[in-house]
Amino acid sequence: MKRRKLGSSDLAVSEISLGSWLTYGVGVERDAASACVDKAFDLGINFIDTANVYGRGAAESFLGETLKGRARDSYILATKVFFPMSETDRGLSRGQIFKQIDASLGRLRTDYVDLYQCHRYDADTPLEETLEALSDVVRQGKARYIGFSEWAPAQIEAAFALPGVERFVSSQPQYSLLWRRPEAKVIPLCAQSGVSQIVWSPLAQGVLSGKYATGATPPADTRASSQSMGQMMSNWLRPEVLDAVDALKPLAAEAGCTLSQFALAWVLREPNVASAIVGASRPSQLEENAAASGLVIDPALFAKAEEIVGRVPA
Repeated sequence: MKRRKLGSSDLAVSEISLGSWLTYGVGVERDAASACVDKAFDLGINFIDTANVYGRGAAESFLGETLKGRARDSYILATKVFFPMSETDRGLSRGQIFKQIDASLGRLRTDYVDLYQCHRYDADTPLEETLEALSDVVRQGKARYIGFSEWAPAQIEAAFALPGVERFVSSQPQYSLLWRRPEAKVIPLCAQSGVSQIVWSPLAQGVLSGKYATGATPPADTRASSQSMGQMMSNWLRPEVLDAVDALKPLAAEAGCTLSQFALAWVLREPNVASAIVGASRPSQLEENAAASGLVIDPALFAKAEEIVGRVPA
């Protein structure tokens, strides 16, 4: 498993990282989830990403229980803050950031997280208040570095311009062969400011694995067949998307890898991407995805893939 430097930080994160959205503490049975975490360590995955809102704390609590026997310096842990945790607890105000970091640390059973991320932008709180609070969290030793997820370019630029506050080291956007929006502005803006991308849904929630077919019932034990995990997949299960993904399979075969590995290697071709977050309900999925790290694939095959998916209507 290869590692990449995370922005201007001193963190070296695995190219493939383990996520917990919709899975751990929520859609995946505990023993299977624990097996996935164990397999991640076996494969050299050192970066684990979660958020307080995943299962309203359930994902963090699961990870706290599962990681408690491991040396704290053997993994890099990231969590997030913004979305509602109760009817009154939401956003990025100073009070909320202080309250939620303490709650997250309690659930995670650790004194600090390596990366504390703004899960979205909070238009109801002055940016200065948010960044000053996050800076205090770092100064108090509760987080080593800070990042953001799905901020607009203007919001990112405004944060970069603030003086006297901790600097962001990471951005977490959705990014895949089927979702290339960050390439236009976010990636160039971040690349010139020492901020790396940690991308979520690099396999478009599993669609880029090629497991779904037009007109066919989703296979059992897949995200699309799960009531708790498949609720946000309708856009990726459109016939035109699935047909395009099917047309990618010969390219992956020519490259000598699985379609999942091909799609992950495509994401990792971008130098500003430090890590691709994958979800897994079975250890075998992690084994397959981890093998994408370090894959060398002919850029001409990637160009053909981009042409195929570029014809899919938005």
